[in-house]
Amino acid sequence: MIALTALWLPILLSSVFVFIASSVIHMIPLWHDSDYPKMKQEDQVMSALRPFNLAPGEYLVPRPATRADMKSPEFDAKMKEGPVALITIISANTLMNMGPTLIKWIGYILFMAISTACVAGAVLAQGTPYTHVFKIVGSISFLAYAGALWPASIWYGRPYSLALKGCLDALIYASLTAGTFGWLWPH
Repeated sequence: MIALTALWLPILLSSVFVFIASSVIHMIPLWHDSDYPKMKQEDQVMSALRPFNLAPGEYLVPRPATRADMKSPEFDAKMKEGPVALITIISANTLMNMGPTLIKWIGYILFMAISTACVAGAVLAQGTPYTHVFKIVGSISFLAYAGALWPASIWYGRPYSLALKGCLDALIYASLTAGTFGWLWPH
């Protein structure tokens, strides 16, 4: 068993490498360029939503008040009339401030690296060969980065193409994490 304190360098370096990779992946028009297509009649949709001053959050429409309401003819009519939508409001009427979002992302990356280090440190011994560390750390971190992508597509209608692209990102992040841990694993 390896103490978490012995893995501080691979935790920090892998986090830096993943942050850099994620920045490059999302700033250069690669496979995420088509993730969110432009909505037809965008201006009219925005104008229609604006008077409601919706707070940031996720909204399901139509949304029954109770489970019993789901069986009502009124709710059935709303479902048939459509549209059925899951709407995410990021900001009511202000520009997005990337600073807090990037800080949360860095915190998430660090959390993933620390969690991966906890598991790897518990199952791998000092002096474990690079390839074995790579396999274990890569598997753990891939599951950590990719695990939540598929339920969003299965349950909430997010396009499966986004889950696949996210898995490609997760594979890159996992490879960087695994390579860093393999390189700096205590001997």
